[in-house]
Amino acid sequence: MIHSSELTNNPDEVYAQPNRTYDRTRRRGKHKIFIGMAPGVGKTFRMLEEGHRLKSEGIDVVVGLLETHGRKETAAKAEGLEIVPRKQMLRGEKMLTEMDTEAVIARRPQLALVDELAHTNIPGSLREKRYQDVEEILNAGIDVFSTLNIQHIESLNDLVARITGVIVRERVPDRILETADEILVVDVTPETLEERLLEGKIYAPEKIEQSLKNFFQRRHLIALRELALREVADSVEDDAATLKGQVCNIHERVLVCVSTYPNSLQLLRRGARLANYMNAPFYAVFVDDPDRFLTKSEGLHVETCQKLCQEFNGEFLRVNGPNISKAISDVAKQYRITQIVIGESQQSRWKLLLRGSLTQQLVRSLKNVDLHIIATEKNGVPN
Repeated sequence: MIHSSELTNNPDEVYAQPNRTYDRTRRRGKHKIFIGMAPGVGKTFRMLEEGHRLKSEGIDVVVGLLETHGRKETAAKAEGLEIVPRKQMLRGEKMLTEMDTEAVIARRPQLALVDELAHTNIPGSLREKRYQDVEEILNAGIDVFSTLNIQHIESLNDLVARITGVIVRERVPDRILETADEILVVDVTPETLEERLLEGKIYAPEKIEQSLKNFFQRRHLIALRELALREVADSVEDDAATLKGQVCNIHERVLVCVSTYPNSLQLLRRGARLANYMNAPFYAVFVDDPDRFLTKSEGLHVETCQKLCQEFNGEFLRVNGPNISKAISDVAKQYRITQIVIGESQQSRWKLLLRGSLTQQLVRSLKNVDLHIIATEKNGVPN
């Protein structure tokens, strides 16, 4: 699953001409993030694979920072790639190392591979976080591939803590993902990840049992995997919505069309069941005609519909417009609705022949939306 913020932002397109002259003063580097549900899914391995592929195509690739955590397969995969030496920093009696960001920039490759985006640098470093180092490299016009686990995203921190019972201290602000040019999910099943853990491919043997009892419980992995896939799906949908003339609704969203007819309560219940079944957001819309005042009973009826919608944890939308079909279509497009629940027309046959039904008008204006037309008794108040 790949997300690109613009169709032209795919690094492969940037590297399509190996002999091209790059003027890095004119552009910010492009950022591709390899994201996964947990350590051990293969993010770093996949990043190194792509680095080798691009190097074989003539791209100047260096490893800015690599964390193997003692994994032999990962270390072997880095062979053949130039690695920028780390910066050494004496802290007390210990010699510690960090990525030498300034050395990476001075080397001026076309692409730098940087592991563990959420890492916190040694106190006294020029920048507190590794993602800030990456931003410096990008600002220098160098493209970056980086890796990240889903639990390190700032806005998901509380949710991850509820799922796993673990409070993640190292976090990356959401804007880093929002501004990334490409996000790729490196995905394996929870069962495969557990096998890797038991085989000693993720942590040292003494840490395996504790990991299985805590963070690597299967139910935790299932939930984290879903989070990773949904996060990228949301990014795909948001970006597609910004492309003129294109619609890409990945998640289902249900809209119920409410009127002054008594059957609106039935429609709300049907829509709420549909939304619950699809695990989808639920909306209801009532269109106020500016040329028509509601009677007291009609006003009370609309208020009842609003309360029922809210009881179903839905959002009640009240909009103004003389053209009901256009108003509903506008709401559907704004909220990216995929399913509309509407009652069958209660107009006379002559009106339908002259003006067409609301359903027909919606079908013409909303090409990628499913309409659910619910049959009801025709005993309501005309709208």
